[in-house]
Amino acid sequence: MDSHYDQVMKAREQADANAPRRYFAYSTILDRAAFDEWKHQHSYGFFELPEGRLAEALDVDLVYDFPSRWWGGRVAGLTDAPGARVYGRLFEIPGRDWPIVQHKEGFVTSMCVERTVRVRVDGQEVEATAFVTNPRRASSDGPVSPRFVEALVRGAKSAGLPADYVEKLARGESR
Repeated sequence: MDSHYDQVMKAREQADANAPRRYFAYSTILDRAAFDEWKHQHSYGFFELPEGRLAEALDVDLVYDFPSRWWGGRVAGLTDAPGARVYGRLFEIPGRDWPIVQHKEGFVTSMCVERTVRVRVDGQEVEATAFVTNPRRASSDGPVSPRFVEALVRGAKSAGLPADYVEKLARGESR
């Protein structure tokens, strides 16, 4: 358990259980084994990420813009990019569980912020929330983290993202 657990659990108690959130996940949370390890390290073993649906965020691209000491290099966020797309999975998260997702994504520590993205799923466009680098913490200093790219690729494969997109991730390509 870390120092944010009590904060997250209090937010969870106060959340509207009847207000689910659409969550577009495109990063390491898609690596189920790594996510399960994180859950157990932070005492969230009770939380299960739903199956989710294959989706693509429209008019955005990956950008490696957050230098992470834990990952040993820069990790990915999203940037506006007309015509580009980022694949991931769209999840419906119960309102009471949203604070756990916020913790995992780094919102609780101000590493990231929430933003709305347009997402195509099952042939329809919907709005969803994604997490992106907090602009105050964005930087292109230093190398991209190879360990992060490996986790990104593992997650993309296990999430069933398109093979050509997984290959792009493996090359570390972004804007």
